[in-house]
Formats: sequence, C-alpha cells, structure tokens
Amino acid sequence: MELTKHLDFFNPTKLNAPVHVIGIGAMGSRVVELLVRLGIENIYIYDFDKVEEKNVTNQYYTHKYVGESKVNALRLMMEEINPNAIKRAYQNGYSNQPLSGYVFLCVDSIELRHKIASENMFNPNIKAMFDTRMSLTDAQAYACDWSNEEHKKKFIGTMEFTDDEAKAATPVSACGTTLSVAPTVVTTAAATVSNLINFINGKPLQNIILLDAFNYNYTTREY
Repeated sequence: MELTKHLDFFNPTKLNAPVHVIGIGAMGSRVVELLVRLGIENIYIYDFDKVEEKNVTNQYYTHKYVGESKVNALRLMMEEINPNAIKRAYQNGYSNQPLSGYVFLCVDSIELRHKIASENMFNPNIKAMFDTRMSLTDAQAYACDWSNEEHKKKFIGTMEFTDDEAKAATPVSACGTTLSVAPTVVTTAAATVSNLINFINGKPLQNIILLDAFNYNYTTREY
C-alpha cells in the first residue's frame, strides 16, 4: 500500500503484533476497514453470521455480499484495499483461539465479551483490549492497557451485566427491531481506532470515551 498520506503521523509497522477483531458486524466491520486503510496487517477476524439485507444500512458490507458469510465477504472486500491485511478469517466465530497483540471485542453479546476478557486477564501476550457499546445516537468506547492490572479489573467490571439487561436498554422500533444508524457506528469506530493509534504513538489509552454522534459531544473518563 501507498501510505505516504499518513506515514509521518502513523507507521503501522510500529504495532509489531497481531490484531484480533471478534465480531464483524456494524462496529467490527468498520473497525477492520479503518485498520486496513491504515496499512495494518496481520489481522484476524471472527464471525459466524452471514450478511443480510438489513446489514447494508450500517455495516461495511454491500448488497453484492448478501447471503455470503461475513468473514468471507469482509476478507474479499479488504483484499481490494490491501491483499495482505487479513491473516485469517474464522467463519465459525471465536471459540477460544489464542489471543495476542490488540483485541477488539465487537460481538453482540456482552456476556461473551466478559468471558473473553476474563479468561484472558492473565494473558501476557495481549497488549491492549477494546470494547464498544452503542445506543442509537450515543456510544461508549472502552479501552485497557493489558499491562495495567488495576485497569484490567475495572475494564472487565464494566461488563458485569447480562445480555437481557443490555437488550432492555437498547432502543427498538415499534415492531421490535433494534435501532442503529451509520453515523453513530462510524463515529464510534473512528474514536476506537484513533485511541489505538495514539497508544501505538506512545500516548496513554483513553479508558472511556463517551460520544454522541448527533449532539456532537465527545468526552473522556478514567476508570
């Protein structure tokens, strides 16, 4: 890839570690796209779903890939940007594969995210972990330097609620469809990847980023 547009600001070779994106729906597919456009390689993607018509509104997929598995669709789309970016695509999703480097938790289930983070709490090969949660217009982006023991506990502590509780707090339409809009997805994905870039460039991670894509609010908090 020709990276001269941003190489002086961000050199992707500084990562020197793999990137795992677990769940490549709305948030995960957008995160992967941003990572690939930055020239980041050695990316592992995980998902068991297929692309549906409704996904085209707020995920990176196009109508061409409806009916295709998400990992195969995203791998093919990313090959058009950088053929070397996706190292491996797990079509059956995450099933305790070894994790290392940078991990993005983008699965729908908060219980699964909690399980992955907890089971890897003492994994010395992980450098940082990221988690995002969205409503309709607002979202939260969490991040944790995996070398900070206290922050790991607090990061995992933010996930201590059930999928049912999460579902109850999610906006839905009159017919029960979960509401989601692309600007919130894209804004949150950009904030999350920007946090990674700053970390690679030597800045501390922002633990919690609170944003509203339509009221233009963007604040940060510590654990």
